[in-house]
Amino acid sequence: MLTFHVVTLFPEAFDSYLSSSIIGRAIRGKKILVKFYNPRDFAKKVGANGYIRTDGRPYGGGPGMVMEAEPVLEAAKKAIGRGKPLLYFFDVTGKQFTNTEARKLAREREDIVLIAGHYEGIDARVQKILKAKKISAGPYTLTGGELPALVVMDAVTRQVPGVLGKFESVEEERVSSSEVYTRPETFVWKGKKYRVPKVLLSGNHKRIEEWKMRKKKA
Repeated sequence: MLTFHVVTLFPEAFDSYLSSSIIGRAIRGKKILVKFYNPRDFAKKVGANGYIRTDGRPYGGGPGMVMEAEPVLEAAKKAIGRGKPLLYFFDVTGKQFTNTEARKLAREREDIVLIAGHYEGIDARVQKILKAKKISAGPYTLTGGELPALVVMDAVTRQVPGVLGKFESVEEERVSSSEVYTRPETFVWKGKKYRVPKVLLSGNHKRIEEWKMRKKKA
């Protein structure tokens, strides 16, 4: 069974998405498994009022806090266990994750470790020690690695055999388009009519696929 091992300070941030739709169905159907490892459970430093700290101020100055290396490494060590899983470290400078890579992971991997940083990031020595592969969900900065981790889990899970239903599997292979329409055929908004493109009503599947391809490239 494909297992995602997620190192994160906020495992609760995943609850709603992992219990819903296709990915929730995959978990319930035992097609995938998701395990969480919280660096707070491995932190030794206790701050004021008994709060367990996992972060510190950055050397060289700068805003915010940086996640300390040891708690993250200990959590990752637990996630890795005795195996040799693929390790992903989320970083805006990393290679953008693609559907091609998602398909490859679904075919070739049983264990994937996703290390999700937060605040101003994780001490850079963690990535160097673990030799984790840097990846990005896109060319933008997010508050934490939790959303990119969900992106990877969703993209890979869709490629696991038996996760998608027959109809969904067929749709996965079809050409997707940036423009989709549903009923009514003519929609009126503030006195202006917006119509579904005629090609989508033609029943000519070849022309429809060509139209979708053009829209996809636009």
